Amino acid sequence: MSERKDEIILRGLKENNLKSIDLNIPKEKIIVFTGLSGSGKSSVVFDTLATESRRQMTLNYPLYVRNQMPRYERPYADLMQNLSPVIVVEQRPIGGNSRSTVGTYMDIDPLIRLLFSRIGQPSIGSANDFSSQSSFGRCPECGGFGEVIAPDVNKLVDFDKSLREYAVKFKPLSPSGWQGNWMMTCGLFDPDKPLKDYPEEDLHLLLYGPREGERAYAPFHTKNGPHNAEWDGLLPRFTRVYINRDISKLKQVSQDDVLAVSTHSLCPTCQGSGLNPEVLKCRINGLNIAEYDRLELPEILEELKKIKDPMGESIAKQAIPYIKQLVDMGLGYLSLTRKMGTLSGGEAQRVKIARHLGSSLNNITYIFDEPSAGLHPEEVNMLIGMLKRIKEHHNTVIVIEHNLSIIKAADEIIEMGPGAGVNGGKVVYQGQLEGLKNSPTANALKHKLKINKSIRESKGYFTIREAKNNNLKDVNVDIPKEVLVSVCGVSGSGKSSLILEAFKERYPESITVGQGGIGISSRSTMATYMGIMDDIRAAFAKATGQPAGLFSFNSLGACPVCKGKGVLTPEVAFADPVTIPCEACGGTRYSDEALSYRYQDKNIIEILQLTIDEAADYFTQQKILNRVKMLKNVGLGYLTLEQTTSSLSGGETQRLKLASQLQKEGQIYLLDEPSLGLHAEDVEKLLDVFQKLVNRGNSVIVIEHNLDFIAASDWIIEMGPRGGKQDGGQIIFEGTPEEMLNAETVTAKWLKDGAGKDLA
Repeated sequence: MSERKDEIILRGLKENNLKSIDLNIPKEKIIVFTGLSGSGKSSVVFDTLATESRRQMTLNYPLYVRNQMPRYERPYADLMQNLSPVIVVEQRPIGGNSRSTVGTYMDIDPLIRLLFSRIGQPSIGSANDFSSQSSFGRCPECGGFGEVIAPDVNKLVDFDKSLREYAVKFKPLSPSGWQGNWMMTCGLFDPDKPLKDYPEEDLHLLLYGPREGERAYAPFHTKNGPHNAEWDGLLPRFTRVYINRDISKLKQVSQDDVLAVSTHSLCPTCQGSGLNPEVLKCRINGLNIAEYDRLELPEILEELKKIKDPMGESIAKQAIPYIKQLVDMGLGYLSLTRKMGTLSGGEAQRVKIARHLGSSLNNITYIFDEPSAGLHPEEVNMLIGMLKRIKEHHNTVIVIEHNLSIIKAADEIIEMGPGAGVNGGKVVYQGQLEGLKNSPTANALKHKLKINKSIRESKGYFTIREAKNNNLKDVNVDIPKEVLVSVCGVSGSGKSSLILEAFKERYPESITVGQGGIGISSRSTMATYMGIMDDIRAAFAKATGQPAGLFSFNSLGACPVCKGKGVLTPEVAFADPVTIPCEACGGTRYSDEALSYRYQDKNIIEILQLTIDEAADYFTQQKILNRVKMLKNVGLGYLTLEQTTSSLSGGETQRLKLASQLQKEGQIYLLDEPSLGLHAEDVEKLLDVFQKLVNRGNSVIVIEHNLDFIAASDWIIEMGPRGGKQDGGQIIFEGTPEEMLNAETVTAKWLKDGAGKDLA
């Protein structure tokens, strides 16, 4: 391999399942990494290239600064050269607090506040005064939250019970707490009479405290003897102690406990904006800042372009490119106040991309993790255009992707494989599209859609009437039962609002398998997540007569040196962290004693090193076999029982969640983009799982952009016609895949295109 400066040089990569591979990655090009789920794409791109680049970047800072920064361990590789700084745009939902919005994330909010402080009439003051977080700007009624939280007497109190029988349903105010005990012993109230039998005066005193101008005292017993304390009423006390104080500082009670016995309504003073009414009087061209924030993005652009005041115009010109960027990415239906936490994976990813597109940096390596996630085929061209714009600024764009349109747009394709897990970790192909032959991706590029012509009969319908969630426009729909249903449509058309909100509210017993991680510790493995570790330990205990805890590295069986971690991380104050396998247990996490016992000729670690496929032939216990079979069904047979769940790729995590839920029958399954992170070959396996699931009497409803899923469904519902409040939220098609081929919708266009000569 020739070595040039305009290439990233990687030699002897061994992270995870990589088989000591060598790669030269050209710079200032669009490089797509593809391959089956678990083939090693993330191990190259994230665990090696991105980690090493970040590690080397931190070396430029003084030691005391580096000590405050995230610390990266050097990846397991022989040589890594010519790296440039990386910006990673992941699928993960954006963290941040509950107040983080599109406007704050994109840094547009400060510009809008500045605009109002400079040219808004009547003039108010500084830009900070237009924030619900400032002492002047926040609404005096709701403290800037936009919602008023008040105790709900019917949730807080059971009028059929007496105080002693826990009439007060909120634990800190019940007899088990000192305040509830005081209510029973203070002499003001009968502790054994049901509250519904109280005279009106007594009930008022208990719930609301003394009448205007009156006060009530009662003896309160402490270690120092009795003294008089003032009784202020159950609801005023609850408001004072649990609503008007910072709950996080209180022990034994969480915010959820408080919200469970409260009502929250839009604050009447600020109409949900969280702003002081004085601030809301200040307007630009008739709109106050709260109304500005509620506009959809194209409407804000119109307003900003109307501004002719020279100072206002210069501020508006700074905000316009950021907003245009979001609109160009198909997110025009969002408003600045939209909470980041409520965006779908695909929407959040595009907001992140828009934020980076505003940057003037170059010679950067941008890494995208499946940027097509959540995008309709119609919207993928817009994404390709953006990736090209980033490249034109002299940047390198590395994309992990299965979407065939994006693979076709790449300057170079690197396919990992040939299989997944232990069978992956090699470079199957590197080069341009024309040379790609005889690989899973080459086969996917030749693949034609199979339109389902043998439609299952429905066993009745799920009905939704007048659904108004988010942008839904009084939607009425009958969704057939015990068939495979695909819900499709462009981003923001209302798919999630219809299925994950309106449907879920109507049928709360539905099982939802969504996007996002599974939030587990580094000690969680395939065996523990699937709930079979206890059975494996029980089998060992039964065969050996030893306690089950001896076969757990979190309990009696832990290696005494590494305490069951399997690795040692020496504490070196300013050096990069180094993880060394524990020599005492050889990284197995178990003590010698635990490993000395055997079950069916294998010790505990030899069993945990079995792949799922091997475990299916090894165990005889029905419960273990059932669960192992679930993992095989979703195509995870190549993983081992000891594989940590934190090391799984996005597609593997999604399928693991699905496998853990497949143990039930006669259910309603709601799946949010199950094809996410899956190669076309894996999609076929997953589709097979869903078809079998439906054959066993389950109802399966998927939100999908993947045309293979849509073509294989029994029934399709398309939302649209476009995204957002104005243009989305309606059903534009209901019918079978064959019927869709004669329709004129956006999805129909792509379905016809993908079916190609199958239409003849």
